[in-house]
Amino acid sequence: MTSNFHFLAAEWPEVLEPATKAESLAYSDPRAACFYARRALEMAMAWLYKHDAALRLPYQDSLNALLHEPTFRNTAGEEIFLKAKIIKDLGNHAVHSKRPIFEEDSYIAVREFFHIAYWVAHTYGRGEKPSPDVRFDASLIPKVPALPKQTLEELQRIAADNRDKDEKLTFLLADNKSLSEELQILRAAVAEAKRRNAAEPDTHDYTEEETRLKQIDWALDRAGWNLTQKRDREFPVTGMLTESDQGFVDYMLWGDNGL
Repeated sequence: MTSNFHFLAAEWPEVLEPATKAESLAYSDPRAACFYARRALEMAMAWLYKHDAALRLPYQDSLNALLHEPTFRNTAGEEIFLKAKIIKDLGNHAVHSKRPIFEEDSYIAVREFFHIAYWVAHTYGRGEKPSPDVRFDASLIPKVPALPKQTLEELQRIAADNRDKDEKLTFLLADNKSLSEELQILRAAVAEAKRRNAAEPDTHDYTEEETRLKQIDWALDRAGWNLTQKRDREFPVTGMLTESDQGFVDYMLWGDNGL
């Protein structure tokens, strides 16, 4: 079956593997899907810091530190940063919390990583790049019967194994003078591709509004507002600056007193 991430195969196979795994589990095992979407993000960030000499390695190479490093945020832009943050949070929730994870969560994680993968390919691709018109295709997510789901303990064990075997960027990039000749050549090629690709306008639809709403949803959820009732969203109000004096607010938070 074709994957939404097929365009990663030529230059980013290490990212493609967890991305397609997340995609394949989005409906059958949402917790594992969020875990593997975060893993795909980890692999993408490791590639970026290893190959883009313009990115400055932060004080540590944890995913959170890599995402918040100003050189990355300036390069990626706020929209990609927000998508990455959502995936990180969903992945952390998947491996550190016993709270349930739903299909909506895993679908969001996979869809948001699709946009990040597109950005990586558009920005750094040295070969053929995906068309700006490409859209995330939910029909490519397998609708298979539920298989035995990976337990929280299994995912935690896999995460620990990954940490042990992953390349340590702090050691690899500690001294630019010690970089291997092969990596220096790759960095030069990536820098040239990045410069060349920057001349091509990025007209891809990154679904910015959906990303920001999901970020708000997650922030409210973590604060204890579950937004499960119809009255929690698009609540009708009067006194708006419209001809009819009527309108809607996007979120309505209700206290225990009903107000």
